[in-house]
Amino acid sequence: MRKNLLAAGVIGLFAATAAHAQSSVTLYGSLDAGIAFVNNVQGGHAWLQSTSAISSTYFGLRGAEDLGGGLKAIFTLESGFNLNNGALANDGALFSRQAFVGLQSNQYGALTLGRQYDSVVDYLSPLAAAGQGFGNNLAGHPYDNDNLAATYSLRNTIKYASPNYSGFQFGGLYGFSNSGEFANNRSWSVGVSYGNGPFSLAAGYLQLNNDPNTTFNPNGSLSAANANIVAATQRTYGVGGNYTYGPFKVGLVWTRSQFFNLAGIASGGISPSITSGLGMNINNYEINGTYSLTPALALLGSYTFSDGKTSGMPSSGRPKWHTGMLAVDYSLSRRTDVYLAGVYQHATGSLGLNDDGSVASNVAAINTIGPSSTQNQVAATVGLRHRF
Repeated sequence: MRKNLLAAGVIGLFAATAAHAQSSVTLYGSLDAGIAFVNNVQGGHAWLQSTSAISSTYFGLRGAEDLGGGLKAIFTLESGFNLNNGALANDGALFSRQAFVGLQSNQYGALTLGRQYDSVVDYLSPLAAAGQGFGNNLAGHPYDNDNLAATYSLRNTIKYASPNYSGFQFGGLYGFSNSGEFANNRSWSVGVSYGNGPFSLAAGYLQLNNDPNTTFNPNGSLSAANANIVAATQRTYGVGGNYTYGPFKVGLVWTRSQFFNLAGIASGGISPSITSGLGMNINNYEINGTYSLTPALALLGSYTFSDGKTSGMPSSGRPKWHTGMLAVDYSLSRRTDVYLAGVYQHATGSLGLNDDGSVASNVAAINTIGPSSTQNQVAATVGLRHRF
């Protein structure tokens, strides 16, 4: 009898262990803080305590339950916040970055529902300086017009992501308006990527729709507090690739953002003067590279030329930006590093008109820093990043 009880106990213990091994919940995140100097922000120089300079600051929970037959139930809850004061980031939602649940199959891919990033972020952003963990917000294109710095995620979405077919992956997303007005604040996106040895290629497309004849739908796919550039219709698409040779990696990215019936621009606290109702296109041409001097020490850099055009404006109103970034990163451990980064931006042209009808000069505005009072701006930051 005792032997039977002992055997039953051992079997029960192993069964409980096996069941526990089939489910997992992981806490993860990134903390990025430093000290920054800006030569001109709203007319004067400033020393700032910075956060999320080269990586966004966030924490998350990621879980999976093995359902058998290569099928899993999965979820992710991810919250962005300001490390300087603890305040929630973006639109103030608890899980403002991602919050989704779904099923993942080894054979058929993953289907998820909730708040998620679009396909431009998923597939193209990893090839850009803003998405490689060394440029992020500082290396974002003007006003993060193409969302490569992942300024916003989309609500009310259903997303599909394929398995990896020998380096080839694809996916798509649809964001519901959750309104009787079907076209008021909905979104859809598709993307594809391919990696083979030292080569990586990707492409993505995103479209956001708002009904210009109705009030903005606050329950739709895009949160009003997160919108970089508000327009009746926004289309963003692009392609990119990179090549790795030993310790050196170089990448090229092109994106085009189209905005129809503009209503305003607001990104990172920046709200420049624009003429509403017009259309605007911005082409972003980026080259980026990294060089590993040692396993712990790396040099990083990027240059982006952003060429804009606003309909109905004179030729002097064609906005352009030149943005260059250089950084040095030193790893103290696998999860902790220190960095020194500098960004320079030069702007020309105009985004709109003054109240008297004269052309308002475009000013430099490094992503998330705040606008300069001139066409030039320089920012430098030294910081510490810890990932867990």
